Amino acid sequence: MILCENLVKIYKAADIEVVALQGLNLQVEQGEMMAIIGNSGSGKTTLLNMLGGLDRPSAGKLYVDGKDLLKMTDRELTRYKRETVGFIWQNKARNLIPYLTARENVEIPMLLHDPRKKRMRAIELLEAVGLGHRVNSRLEQLSGGEQQRVAIAIALANRPKLLLADEPTGALDTKTSAQIMELLGRLNAELGVTIVIVTHDLNLAKQVKRVVSIRDGRTSSELILREEGETEAEGGPDGAFDTHIEYAVMDRSGRIQIPEHYLEAVGAKDADKVLLRLEDGRIVLLPAKAEKREH
Repeated sequence: MILCENLVKIYKAADIEVVALQGLNLQVEQGEMMAIIGNSGSGKTTLLNMLGGLDRPSAGKLYVDGKDLLKMTDRELTRYKRETVGFIWQNKARNLIPYLTARENVEIPMLLHDPRKKRMRAIELLEAVGLGHRVNSRLEQLSGGEQQRVAIAIALANRPKLLLADEPTGALDTKTSAQIMELLGRLNAELGVTIVIVTHDLNLAKQVKRVVSIRDGRTSSELILREEGETEAEGGPDGAFDTHIEYAVMDRSGRIQIPEHYLEAVGAKDADKVLLRLEDGRIVLLPAKAEKREH
């Protein structure tokens, strides 16, 4: 569904250039539900905007559903945003119009695309997200979790193949967040829609099978959900992710980013170099000061 190769994004303002993405690589399979994590400034929101057609890459390759987003005309990009991708924002104001009912909000994306069947489709979608009893309720009558469910129904209105969720539970409590994640999982299974969740919440990310970590504009590591019976020793230490096995992502030149918690564990977080060793068929990383101790 998604293929990014050496993706670069440079923002220019006056004489200042900011490199938001620095050769990022990513693949997402059709029908997959996965998460992207990263600190503020890591590039995850920039990536989300480009996947959604809201911004264009500066260089590299970006394909979504077989479409080359770098070569799209403005008209083709508008059609792509209407028909291929749906957005769920953390800020519900970007999804919802407060003076309309839940049903009327869901009907809006269908005014041009499916006007004759919009009411029936809106009701079906609200029922699918568990709000069949709230069809005619105005937003002030709905809880935060119910409003986010309306936002999910809106994102699904035009039958997108790709659903992008930007911190979808960021403004919700733990219990409601779990309900929203359960709903997204069910929609993923029942509708086959590909879902990409961008978050900084590790507990949220643990609820999907695959997590991609982005740091400094590059894909840093992938975390894959452990198989039943698989122990931590078999996969190595995973920092905050005791549920997943962590793999460093290596580009074609052999470059990798070492996860920060590994560097912290050996006292090399702020070092400008590390010692490399080949021992028993393994590549071992040590802080540079280890060499001095040995001599």
